[in-house]
Amino acid sequence: MASMMRMPALLADATEAILSKWLVKEGDAFEVGQPLAEVETEKALVEVPAETAGILGKYLVAEGKNAQVGLPIAVLLSQGEDVSEIDKLLAGVTVAAPVAAPVPVVEVATTPVVQAAPQQAVPARSGRVFVSPIARKLARELGVDINSIIGTGPDGRIVKADIYAAKSVVGAPAQVVTMNSTEALPHSRMRKAIARRLTESKTTVPHFYLSAALIADDFLELRKKLNEWTTQKVSVTDLILKTVAAAYSDVPKANCVWGDEAMQFFNTVDIAVAVATENGLVTPVVRGVEKFRLDDLAKTTGDLFGRARDGKLKQDEIQGGTISVTNLGMYGTDEFYAIINPPQSMILAVGAAKKKPVVKGDQIVPATVINFTLSVDHRSIDGALAAEWLAAFSKRFENPMWMVV
Repeated sequence: MASMMRMPALLADATEAILSKWLVKEGDAFEVGQPLAEVETEKALVEVPAETAGILGKYLVAEGKNAQVGLPIAVLLSQGEDVSEIDKLLAGVTVAAPVAAPVPVVEVATTPVVQAAPQQAVPARSGRVFVSPIARKLARELGVDINSIIGTGPDGRIVKADIYAAKSVVGAPAQVVTMNSTEALPHSRMRKAIARRLTESKTTVPHFYLSAALIADDFLELRKKLNEWTTQKVSVTDLILKTVAAAYSDVPKANCVWGDEAMQFFNTVDIAVAVATENGLVTPVVRGVEKFRLDDLAKTTGDLFGRARDGKLKQDEIQGGTISVTNLGMYGTDEFYAIINPPQSMILAVGAAKKKPVVKGDQIVPATVINFTLSVDHRSIDGALAAEWLAAFSKRFENPMWMVV
């Protein structure tokens, strides 16, 4: 019997998603569990598997198009069922979106652009006015009457640009700006989510920072020796993850996240790792790091990070964790200050390993040094506790033989 394939709810608060790619062609058969489509959520590309075997009869949503959660995105047929069943099923049914081509790249020519062009005066209106909080605050500051503005936002909502435009009408001179010739690429859902989440984090989470310049010679030598004896190569990231997990075992009070009503503490160490992809930054979570042998951890991270770059992560693999690790050392970056990924409490930024002069005893000698910078949410972790955690991490990092005993 013909049935509808509907846009799944891949995030708890999601109302829509983008159908990134169809993995089965119209008219082709599929098996139970076979991926039918890739759906782009705010965090990653997620494969949607088939719940039953059948034939993909007809696309109802084209690649690159938005679809509301719960609305039909395809018609599925049973084996041997005639295609005429498609029209019968679609009769009177509201579909998610018409099939259309993906949004094209827009070429922007070099031309003078007039900003804040005068608008036609709009008579004052009564009744409820839909206006964003930022626009309302800006209107008060600039002395603009929001009742005299027609909004250009969704459903006529007044946005910040409308306030600036209205202000220009009452006397602000228009400015002529020459734009350089360039290529305008529409934002992906992931890029919009990254911008929104990190802006929210930086403006609502009280960050503070701790740093440590650690001698890495023994740490890197241990990795070299391990890889001489194992077929599963262990990365620097793998060893850092084990060290992070061990620091939490030393300072378990730091293994927590802030909640609106209560602090939540954890008895396992789940660590998110920043992975750069073509579509943006993804942070897959390695769960229970404290329980892994090094070779098993290397195998797990290799698979997880590979699927992250290919957009093949599952939804539960990009949620959770109390800390993130982000490494820009391979680009030669000495040190940097990372933004916390809510609701996590910390993020550890890893710089490049570089030869520097250090003091040992009464002598100055060369050593390989890595700068670590810890960004901390002050709501959940105070300065002394964060310093205690970083001290535990530093001690284990500079004395790494505990990993093999």
